Amino acid sequence: MIYVLVLLIGIVAGLRAATPIAAISLGAYLGWLDFTGTWYSFLGSLPAVIILVLLAILELVGDQLPSTPSRKVPMQFGGRVIMGAIAGALLFPANWIIGLIIGAVGAVLGTLGGAEVRSMLAKALGRDLPAGIIEDIVAVVAALLIVYYVV
Repeated sequence: MIYVLVLLIGIVAGLRAATPIAAISLGAYLGWLDFTGTWYSFLGSLPAVIILVLLAILELVGDQLPSTPSRKVPMQFGGRVIMGAIAGALLFPANWIIGLIIGAVGAVLGTLGGAEVRSMLAKALGRDLPAGIIEDIVAVVAALLIVYYVV
């Protein structure tokens, strides 16, 4: 089950790069994840949660701007893969290298698949904004559910 959750958190990173780390931080703060005694335990602190959630919100807003580049350009694509890898490693600390790899693979799938689905949805709706908002909601809800169900 953990492999599926790690793949899914990577897919979410492909949709919205900052959302998985913000959800992981919030999950640690709420006690859903136990990072006690680890070097990354700071993620469960209130300041980390506030900063990471604000960054995720800024990304959600920025994604709706017409000037935002495609998620498939190298800088955007690479950032999503890195964030997916980090999120995967954080959710699977017992075997963080596997988590890193699976999270990165998920991010590639989420980046490419998310772009395709959003494009089709925007075409069906006649505008990109509603498609982007739907994608935002899916990413946030999925990230929180994934983090909640990691045991």
